[in-house]
Amino acid sequence: MNLKNGRIWPYAISISILLVFIAAIMTIVVSVKLPVEISDTYMRTYQEADLEANDIINARIAFNKKYKIEYINKSFSMENTVIKYKISDINSNPINNATVKLVITRPNNHKSDQEITTATIENGIYTFSNIKLPLQGRWDLMLKVDIDSLHRFYNVKVDTRKNKFTEY
Repeated sequence: MNLKNGRIWPYAISISILLVFIAAIMTIVVSVKLPVEISDTYMRTYQEADLEANDIINARIAFNKKYKIEYINKSFSMENTVIKYKISDINSNPINNATVKLVITRPNNHKSDQEITTATIENGIYTFSNIKLPLQGRWDLMLKVDIDSLHRFYNVKVDTRKNKFTEY
């Protein structure tokens, strides 16, 4: 077989088509093996959050006009974690009558979810104590705060390996 004189191009095209076909099959195999996790950023399904997006945004704006929420932890670890939030009005007066619900979850994996509704309250600081996390790594802290008729979701990304957090 002589590949000179321009006879290599049919082989190159055939091999390219075969490689694209193999890549498509591998994409399907990998995607079937990975589970689909339901998003719950606002403690509801993605579809519900999408339908109520304007209501969630308007509730956040109304809440922020009267109140402030602040994540005040210095560190985050696996054993005996203590999570603290400071809730105050716009004039920095502490709020002690809020109803809070905290969900601790891994990003895109709900096997280790923990829902906590009991917090100790002292001078506007809501403390969730003795939390044990099963794994190292990134965690999402999703807090829902209800005060009178106003409510707000306050979501924070934290990592047990680093002492930094991000509100999202």
